[in-house]
Amino acid sequence: MIIRDIQKVTHEIAKEKGWYNGKCLEFGEVIALCHSELSEALECFRQGKKYKEIINEDTSVFGVSKPTGIPIELADCVLRILDFCEYVGIDMEKAIELKTKYNKSRSYKHGGKVI
Repeated sequence: MIIRDIQKVTHEIAKEKGWYNGKCLEFGEVIALCHSELSEALECFRQGKKYKEIINEDTSVFGVSKPTGIPIELADCVLRILDFCEYVGIDMEKAIELKTKYNKSRSYKHGGKVI
């Protein structure tokens, strides 16, 4: 799937699961939720989980195992961003292409910062 497709599918799933029933998503909420997902990724790291490690937790309530781990929490953040972009009409694939092209044109370690 290309980014544009993932963006559309992610938003459709969010709508199907009731996350848009009569509610407008605020930009600040999205940023806070992304921060929450990144914090969950950090907690996985602090617990000693490996970067590529995906654990499937048994969740008998839903009948499917729930994947957890650093890759999953990072994916949650990306999916929240893509969902919001679809909601407000941002073409994230185009934005990524433009930013990547610009980054290629920058000088070595531009800005003089350490990290």
